[in-house]
Amino acid sequence: MTVLGTYTTIRVTLAGGVATVTLDRPARMNAFDPVMVAEFARLWPAVREDDDVRVVVLRAAGDRAFCTGMDVRATWDGTRNPWARQDPGRALSPKWGHQVYKPLVCAVHGMAAGGAFYWLNEADLVLASPDASFFDPHVSSGTAAAPGPIGLSRRIGLGAVLELTLLGKDRRIDAERAHRLGLVNEVVTDGLWERADQVARTIAGHDPLAVQGSVRAIWEGLDQPRTTALDRSLAYSQLAAAHAAPTPPKDSA
Repeated sequence: MTVLGTYTTIRVTLAGGVATVTLDRPARMNAFDPVMVAEFARLWPAVREDDDVRVVVLRAAGDRAFCTGMDVRATWDGTRNPWARQDPGRALSPKWGHQVYKPLVCAVHGMAAGGAFYWLNEADLVLASPDASFFDPHVSSGTAAAPGPIGLSRRIGLGAVLELTLLGKDRRIDAERAHRLGLVNEVVTDGLWERADQVARTIAGHDPLAVQGSVRAIWEGLDQPRTTALDRSLAYSQLAAAHAAPTPPKDSA
């Protein structure tokens, strides 16, 4: 299985262990439609299984937005049975939906709203340009916000999560404040894509099993009591070490 394939709403390239995924619906401000959801449902398992992929960079085409969430103009087919419905975030999310523990670096410019948090909440690093703004318009359109705020509460303080959620489209957090809150790791004033690629290649240069084991330990630890997570932590280190490539022997004196 390879990440390189035929897609219509995203572009995927692979070089130096870094899979670069570009959201490619700029005319709709990179809002996701059913086709994009299906393509991510195909992409993430490929990322998980392809050993040539060590890190993923997620970025977006166009000047205005990283992603503005669900495309409300698209046709969404679904069952009338509410208990059989699937949140599209399960297909879009690498960790929640597909158990992908290869690092995800998000490069955010422009608007990042609503469903964009399916990716941002599960990113391991978020880089943003100064023009980035983060907001959740759900309540402004009469829809309860649930997965986004739940995931976001693992990254930033409860007060900021409630502020974004309850004030809807009337409250936008800029890149600098997002950095102070811990949502953004770095504000990049020039060359956002180049900086994201540089960071990803640095990560890709490390032992991939050690990196993935670290990512998995941290994220799975969030779902466990502290002592339970610590008690299980040794297993991640031992598993990665047991499957690591053997160290080449030193030359004899």
